[in-house]
Amino acid sequence: MLAVFVILVFTVYLVFFFPVEAKVKEKEEEKSPKYTAQMKKLWQIAQTSMKEHKPSRAEKALLTILKFDEKNAAAYNRLGILYAKGQKYDEAVECFEIAQSLDNNPASIHNAGLIYLEIGEYEKAKMAFLQAIQLEGDVPARFMALAKAEEKLGSPKRAVEALENAYELDPNVATLRQILAIYESTGDAEASAVTAARIEEQIARNNRAKQRKAVRAAKVAITRKSQKATAIKKPVSKGKAAVTKVSATRFKKNV
Repeated sequence: MLAVFVILVFTVYLVFFFPVEAKVKEKEEEKSPKYTAQMKKLWQIAQTSMKEHKPSRAEKALLTILKFDEKNAAAYNRLGILYAKGQKYDEAVECFEIAQSLDNNPASIHNAGLIYLEIGEYEKAKMAFLQAIQLEGDVPARFMALAKAEEKLGSPKRAVEALENAYELDPNVATLRQILAIYESTGDAEASAVTAARIEEQIARNNRAKQRKAVRAAKVAITRKSQKATAIKKPVSKGKAAVTKVSATRFKKNV
């Protein structure tokens, strides 16, 4: 009877407690210094390989990271960028979508939108950019990309609205020129003239800002030069003066 009881207790342990202990042990191993160092090394290999244009090596490193950590959204995002550069658009979209499902990151959604834009899926691109803007609406690039999608969908008015939002976040001459190009393509002479005047005004504003920056830099340089000259001409301290006086007195006595 006692043997049966022991076996029963052991069975309960195996069913309920052993799996938990195994999972805890597995988590501890994953967070061990060795694991962290290995993951860090793989990330370095992936980043270096991408910079050195070695896609196969970078892909292998990223896939190895995902083998150990299948919920690593950053690795999926990097892998998506890698596939996009290699024009493997289906794989790239899949990676970005997985990354977005793991971590609701606007960058992943935006990247997927760029791929949709590249392969001609303009409606999907538009929806992706709108979703990214909803999550992060203070990045000009989001609105710039949305403008491209709207233009491809034959909505110049909405494209201009998106570009105006981008310009509001970052007053840029290039953005105004894109707006001007849309007005010129639609034959809107009045809006084109107004936008051309805005471009000239923005250029003048930029030039004034550059001049102010140059003046400030010159003032800082003069101040530093003056401070340096003052430090060189700094009067001798009383202690040093006393030592010099004593030395001079001894010299006279010797003479």
